[in-house]
Amino acid sequence: MNKLNILLKSGERLFHTQDLALLWGIENRNTLYTTIKRYVQKGILIQIIKGVYSIIPVDQIDRYKLGAVLINKFCYISCETVLFIEGVINQYIYPVTYVSPISQRINNDDYIRFSYRQLKSEFLLNPEGVRKENGYLMATKERAVADMLYFRPRYYLDNPESVDWKLIAKIQKTVGYKVQKY
Repeated sequence: MNKLNILLKSGERLFHTQDLALLWGIENRNTLYTTIKRYVQKGILIQIIKGVYSIIPVDQIDRYKLGAVLINKFCYISCETVLFIEGVINQYIYPVTYVSPISQRINNDDYIRFSYRQLKSEFLLNPEGVRKENGYLMATKERAVADMLYFRPRYYLDNPESVDWKLIAKIQKTVGYKVQKY
């Protein structure tokens, strides 16, 4: 089967180098890199960053899903991004913020700006207050506040009345965070 057909039938739009190796059944690294290079030159694949490719332009990819794929580790959207979306803070913080097992920043252009905050696995893998949405994970408003208070206990919230503080305390206790009062 044609390699392009394999990509299209996979249903995915974003691929890591290893994903392409598995889909195409290529074990030899030189063959894989040569094939990827040729597909990029032909415009079939678009290199997003080193090791990540797409079959559609980057500006047509859901930026939240893109951020989750780029790090290639378990993560969920939280902190400033969720707090802004939910109206708890008023100022938009440009990099989309994720909580993940590593701390990292990815800035490639105006569209690719992501910040990953490191969280211990025992807290990160607790599903309390995290929901799946459109192929990525996102914290609820209260989980985002709990996460933010874990990272920065004195973080200023523009609209603290808009959150359920009893639910935040419950999430903090369930996840294992030290219960923070605001």
